[in-house]
Amino acid sequence: HVGSEAVVRAAREPGQGGGRGDRFAAVWELARTLLGTPVAESGPPPRLFGGFSFSDDHKAEGSWAEFPQAYFILPSVELIGGREGGVLTVRRLIKDSQDPAAVLPSLKAEVVSLGAELASVPCDEGERTHGEVRVRSETDQDEWTSMVETALCAIEGKELLKVVLARALSASPVRAIDPVELGLELWRQNPDSHVFLFEPSPGHVLVGAAPETIVTVEAGSFRATAVAGSVARGASGEEEEALASKLLTSEKARREHSLCVQDMAERLEALVDRMEAVSEPHLLRLASIQHLESDVTAELRPGETVLSALRALHPTPAVCGFPRDKALALLQKEEATRRGWYAGPVGWLDGDGNGVFVPALRSAVAVNGRWRLFAGAGIVSGSDPQKEWNETLIKFQPVLKALSGAGTHQAHLGQEGEREGEA
Repeated sequence: HVGSEAVVRAAREPGQGGGRGDRFAAVWELARTLLGTPVAESGPPPRLFGGFSFSDDHKAEGSWAEFPQAYFILPSVELIGGREGGVLTVRRLIKDSQDPAAVLPSLKAEVVSLGAELASVPCDEGERTHGEVRVRSETDQDEWTSMVETALCAIEGKELLKVVLARALSASPVRAIDPVELGLELWRQNPDSHVFLFEPSPGHVLVGAAPETIVTVEAGSFRATAVAGSVARGASGEEEEALASKLLTSEKARREHSLCVQDMAERLEALVDRMEAVSEPHLLRLASIQHLESDVTAELRPGETVLSALRALHPTPAVCGFPRDKALALLQKEEATRRGWYAGPVGWLDGDGNGVFVPALRSAVAVNGRWRLFAGAGIVSGSDPQKEWNETLIKFQPVLKALSGAGTHQAHLGQEGEREGEA
């Protein structure tokens, strides 16, 4: 666990600051001030790491008590690279009155010490079994069915075309698990996902493995992936190919996916030039699920940044619904679980407006070892409550399997509980 030299908090209370999206502009304003500080010695540019809550009216309470509407840190230690080598950076903010040359010797000594410590860490690739994980659904299946039917009535009434409903599981591992260990296990088991771990204060952790990026910006070039429509992996190669073919030809899945791509393209139009949104989706295969995926690329116009693009796009139809405002209103009224940072953007940015943000999906929040997992399903015309329930079971699997390690997973039923492997 590494401390930070500075913390950026940027939130707007409901009804203040000029409406939705202010927190993105507030973070950028503070980030420019902080990251515009001259760097005493060359090296990787400083970056802020953190994220945003799903909704603008989020309140930091309960499991999310240490997660405000926006929270970013400037790490004092950053490692970029892998087993074949990398760059280890130690940073300190200094006062204008301090001489950078006087600080450098202590920083260099710290780099040497940390490098030696990292080199001594064993590469353990053996089987990991954490043991039993007891799970309980916070939403019972009848309540879920009622939520889905309400959404379908709104869709049939032409109020909206899609809404993404989420639910939560409480998970209790038999033994305490280090969040960093869990993050590494997620990384090992989900190499094609974007794994993240954020701990704004000791014992309060958000960890997950997102299947997609909301926005990637590098030197003015924009890229994002639209992911919507899903099916399980098969027990055999033949079954997997059959499921993939069914997904690729599913009218319902392709309609859901097309909504996501179309909405992203329309919301980006005012910010970019030369945009290309691939209309024909391809297959994205992850550890326990298959998705339809399309790439969206563009060139940002001068003055636009990763946060201005994020402000335009979040929340996408993949995590909220379409039209956005009507879907948000339905979620506010009907969803049994307050999302906190679930499905909110998490990632990093630098002082030039570059950055990468992913939605906090396939994720869990922990408070002093007590875990809550989140998963959602997109509801469109033709959705079936039982099938959407089963889809959430699949989406819970990455974190559940990581909690129990790479070995045999045992999940014990609690009241209103379920086995995560039933999907």
